Amino acid sequence: MDKKKKEQAVVYRQQEIATGIYDMWIETSLASRGRPGQFISVYPQDKSTLLPRPISICEADAKNGRLRIVYRVAGKGTGEFATYKSGHRIDILGTLGNGFPIEAAKGKRAFLMGGGIGIPPMLALAKELGSAAARDIIVGYRNDELFLAEDLKKYGSVHIATEDGSAGTKGNVMDAIEAEGLLADVIFACGPMPMLRAVKAYAQTQGIPAYISLEERMACGVGACLGCVVKTRETDSHSHVNNARICTDGPVYLASEVEL
Repeated sequence: MDKKKKEQAVVYRQQEIATGIYDMWIETSLASRGRPGQFISVYPQDKSTLLPRPISICEADAKNGRLRIVYRVAGKGTGEFATYKSGHRIDILGTLGNGFPIEAAKGKRAFLMGGGIGIPPMLALAKELGSAAARDIIVGYRNDELFLAEDLKKYGSVHIATEDGSAGTKGNVMDAIEAEGLLADVIFACGPMPMLRAVKAYAQTQGIPAYISLEERMACGVGACLGCVVKTRETDSHSHVNNARICTDGPVYLASEVEL
C-alpha cells in the first residue's frame, strides 16, 4: 500500500457537470499513486469545518501529474470546494484505502456497477482494466443528468438505469441487469448501501465474487477515530472483534466477508 502523504496541491480546472455534481482536476504528486477504488482526503480552508472530506479517485493522469475527483455538494465542506477556481491551492492527503483487485478480472467478464456518486471510481477502474477483461458498465442515476456516461463509453459497454425512467431502464442497476439479460464472472461495485446489499445478494445467487466499495462517511480517513467501522466475518487480529475500519482496511471488500 502506498505511504500516505499530505501536500498542498493546485486546482487545474473545475466545472459543474450535473446539478450539484462537480468535476475537479488537481495538479498533485499523488497522481502517480492513484489506484481505482482509492480516495483522497480534501481539507476545507474554513477552520470551523474541522474534518477533511474523503473523495474517490475518478481518474489519475500520471503523465501530466493530475488527479480527477468528481463529488456531490452535500454540506459546508463540499460547498466550499465547489467555489474553487483554476490556480486555487488545496490541501489533500493521499492516497488512502485499498483499491479494487484488478487481477480478479483478468480473462473474465466483469460488471462495473456504480450508483450516484459511486459512479466516478468506475471510470478509473474501467480505464485501468484496459484489455485485461471484457466488461459491462452498469450505472444508476436519479434522472437524465448522466454525468460521466460519455467518459465511460470509451472503456466498455454502458448500461443506464434511472429512478424516474428518463433514460435507459427505469429503476436501479439490478433492474438494468435483468432487463438486458447481462451476465458476468465477477462484480466490482460502488454506491449507496441499498445498492450494495442487492449486489451482494445477486452475487451469492450467481455464485460469483463481488468486490464492493463501501461509501461510508469517514472522519479522520487514517484509521484513528473508528468512525467508519463495518462488521466482518473474520475477527480482526488487532482488536479481536468482528469489525474493520473502512478507511484503512477498505473501502473495497469482498462482499461475502462483510455484513451490510
